[in-house]
Amino acid sequence: MFQKFYPNAYLNSTYEIDFEKLKKDGFAGVIFDIDNTLVMHGEPADARALALFQRLFFLGFDTCLLSNNKRPRVESFANQVSSKFIFKADKPSVKGYEKAMELMGTDRTNTIFVGDQLFTDVFGANRAGICTILVKPIHPKEEIQIVLKRYLEKIVLFFYKRSLKKSREAVK
Repeated sequence: MFQKFYPNAYLNSTYEIDFEKLKKDGFAGVIFDIDNTLVMHGEPADARALALFQRLFFLGFDTCLLSNNKRPRVESFANQVSSKFIFKADKPSVKGYEKAMELMGTDRTNTIFVGDQLFTDVFGANRAGICTILVKPIHPKEEIQIVLKRYLEKIVLFFYKRSLKKSREAVK
């Protein structure tokens, strides 16, 4: 019932993703949400984000920021990390994800999406057929509409974790 919201992976942080392994596995492009995925909501790129993007470019990845936020926020961050970007993406609409792949010259088979929200980020990327990595939000302080969605996300994550446990038990 909730599978359309399930990520391919769920990690504590964007900064613990093994991008070297993903590159070896054939991935070429990474689409990122910004707020609470790369930095705290509304914050500029910090040293950790700058280092991540330098590492990604060194590995040969292309990147695109995909945000529902307005142009000034997204463009400013994109300029700091030297990434392509799409603002007012209307996630979970697939159009933004498809445009991001077009900008990077990638496709559904070699693109990863990284975000912190199930109902916009992961749901949209799943609908677009992209590999999804859900990360825990960097900071608990969020806008009220996001706080309300987090309660619903907890329910979906409960069933997601239960399905992972069942699949691991089936393999034993």
